[in-house]
Amino acid sequence: MTLDHSVRRTSGNDTGGGTPSDVDQTTDADRALLRDAVRALLADLWPAEDYERDVSDPECLRAVWAALCAQGAASIGSAPDAGGLREVVVVLEELGRAACLAPALAAAAFHLAVGPHTDGTLGARISGGQAIPVLALDGLTGPAGVAVQDERLTGVLDLLEATEIASHLLVPLPDRNTLAVVELDASGVTVEQVRALGAAGLSRVGLDAAPYTAIALPDIAWRDLLQVARVGLAARAHGETARTFEMACEYVTQRQQFGRPVGAFQAVQHKLANSLIAVDGCGLLIRQAAGNVDRKQPDAHLTAAAAFAFASTALRRVSLETHHTFGAIGYAEEHEAPRHFKRVHVDATRLGGARAAREELAAHYLDEGGLVPDIDLGELGNAFRNEVESWLRAHWTPEERAASRRRRHEFGHDYDHEFARLIGETGWIGLSWPEEYGGQARSPRENLAYLQVMERYDAPRAGSPVHSAMIMAHGTPEQRQRFLPEILAGAALHGISYSEPDSGSDLASLRARAVRDGDEYVIDGQKIWTTTYYGEYLLVAARTDPDAHPKHAGISVFMVPSDAPGITKRIIDTMYDGSFANIFFDGVRVPASARLGPENDGWRVLTSALGTERGVVGGGQIVLSLVRLFELLCEELRGGDVARVADSVVRDAVGQLATDLEVARQLMTSCALIAEGGVSPLHEAAMTKVFASELHERFGEAVLDLLGPAATLSAGTPGALADGRFELRLRHSLMWVISLGTNEIQRTLIAQRGLGLPRR
Repeated sequence: MTLDHSVRRTSGNDTGGGTPSDVDQTTDADRALLRDAVRALLADLWPAEDYERDVSDPECLRAVWAALCAQGAASIGSAPDAGGLREVVVVLEELGRAACLAPALAAAAFHLAVGPHTDGTLGARISGGQAIPVLALDGLTGPAGVAVQDERLTGVLDLLEATEIASHLLVPLPDRNTLAVVELDASGVTVEQVRALGAAGLSRVGLDAAPYTAIALPDIAWRDLLQVARVGLAARAHGETARTFEMACEYVTQRQQFGRPVGAFQAVQHKLANSLIAVDGCGLLIRQAAGNVDRKQPDAHLTAAAAFAFASTALRRVSLETHHTFGAIGYAEEHEAPRHFKRVHVDATRLGGARAAREELAAHYLDEGGLVPDIDLGELGNAFRNEVESWLRAHWTPEERAASRRRRHEFGHDYDHEFARLIGETGWIGLSWPEEYGGQARSPRENLAYLQVMERYDAPRAGSPVHSAMIMAHGTPEQRQRFLPEILAGAALHGISYSEPDSGSDLASLRARAVRDGDEYVIDGQKIWTTTYYGEYLLVAARTDPDAHPKHAGISVFMVPSDAPGITKRIIDTMYDGSFANIFFDGVRVPASARLGPENDGWRVLTSALGTERGVVGGGQIVLSLVRLFELLCEELRGGDVARVADSVVRDAVGQLATDLEVARQLMTSCALIAEGGVSPLHEAAMTKVFASELHERFGEAVLDLLGPAATLSAGTPGALADGRFELRLRHSLMWVISLGTNEIQRTLIAQRGLGLPRR
């Protein structure tokens, strides 16, 4: 599973220049060492098999906290060189894995948000372990349950942690500018143990005219406190869920049913693939949020809210799914899974739950008119994003965009030859190609920057990324010299003809044949669903050895001129105002030099191409197009009915879409970073494609609910919202779930490649 692919943001200290701040001095390697140290400590002092004993014994918890203090965990965030929220996340995830409520979150919240506004005395005592804090979390997002009378506190606080060893209670007061510090052994303080979801270790604290010390906090500190609490709780819930999920994956590889490992059944594989997407997506977003908080990014509150909103719903779902996987053995309290189920559900409901976090996101997009913040793509990526945007402002005016939309509508497809030749002059069609082929050798993150700006400016696609990658990887020197320059210049477009009536995702069963005849091949057969049928060339997969075993061993790939004699195209209009073609090959002759790669080696050529295609589309186009549509949706809502914007159902839906978009962006960026490390992100790209394509469908349906009948009007119809883009993208969304390998196929890949589940 993914550990850490967080990306630095533009406005923070970047890897490319300047002097890093103290908070950036800790590396991923340092955090890995911290994780290992905390995990080893907990395995010794809070072993999972003795959980029920430990949770009822205050001395066990006291020993854990003392050991963590000795490791320095209690002082994280107490000074510029003492780490930050990213290190706190590591500790809290490990505590979650052990179902341990040691007060690391309360200590971190004090150091990171409150400490800078005090004289440092209490912070120093917390760091040294002499003072042990407990934080009344829910006062940050709603009524704290207490009232101030005659400079004393009265009320009841529920679900407090570690009170059996704590010395100080931190209570956010209703004025939202004051933190009350109550000594737990003071008069008027009573502590009662309670069970929540059947779990022990939580308390109800009663205050009856209890004395307190007030710490005045500015608004920014209150927001910091909430951010730390949200990210911290999400991190602990992530650790709780990840631990159970890992146990479930191990269990299904060992448990036998009907003579097979349970993990070999497709239903189980797909269930766990969904869970992996949620767990990894949540982890990526938590780390991004923590990094943003550490660097004091202006949008840190948004990523913190999104991280908690996603964690508090998705992780609960995963918790349920893993219990389904365990079956009856998960019911037993002697099993480890129930304790994590209990903890993650309690953590997920704190701070007003997901709904309060989604409301904060909705306020940004609906009340403040905010845009989706740019993902930091590193120094080079950010600079290239600015360069592309400047070029488009100069060369792709609103008038030219409107003319291009008309051309695309007229021709029934989204390719604009005029724009392709224009962008071809920049060399950006080959921005990721090696320099030896005329490319610019730019990084995957620079490629994301390019795609992002193209979506923002409604620029049509250009180039043939899959075909060019295949030609560079498998083509002869003559093929590279012949085809790559015209692709680079935007002068030629290549289409894909893989699928057949009886072989869609199952390419090994294709029947089209290519028979060698001297220096030529003769191709016969039918291809369906060819979307780029209007290009200059077709990439055709055909069987060259009908007797090969296994079947995929007898396939070859050919580059065929789309106007070659013997080709007949039957154009079919699509439900998304586009078109594709069923193509018939009747004695089509091509020279042997048109074969791409060795004879009968087409399966390797095809699978590498599909990996590239899923990475390019799943890792960029779908996600970034959704970001643009989301901004248009919020713009329409803000300019429409005021009552609709104020509707809590509308606001919650907008907050949920914003949350899911943030997860999709983190999955997308993770693929780019993995690729930059020299590894092909096979199952990670599949995860991004599955999540983004299904979000695309949910988004389209949600828009109809949010905007009503006007959102169903198509382009060119008076009153059509956003020129009909919303309803068109809903119709188009169906394609992404099926194309590039259906999502069911992708889930199988995720389970087998990403989780190592058995194939049979």
